[in-house]
Amino acid sequence: MLNMIKNFAKNESGAVTIDWVILTAGVVVLGIASYNIVKDITSDLANNTVTDMEEFNCGLFSDCD
Repeated sequence: MLNMIKNFAKNESGAVTIDWVILTAGVVVLGIASYNIVKDITSDLANNTVTDMEEFNCGLFSDCD
């Protein structure tokens, strides 16, 4: 029984798989975080662009509400 535990502790065949799983999970987390940051920034930029365009149109044509 003690030999089986020692052999299990020395066996590194699954270590590479665990490394890849952790690495992949890290990449996924970074991707999600980046998406949320970019989404917020582009949403604000789009809203600011719409507001500026509405103000520009109201300046040129005086038929705004």
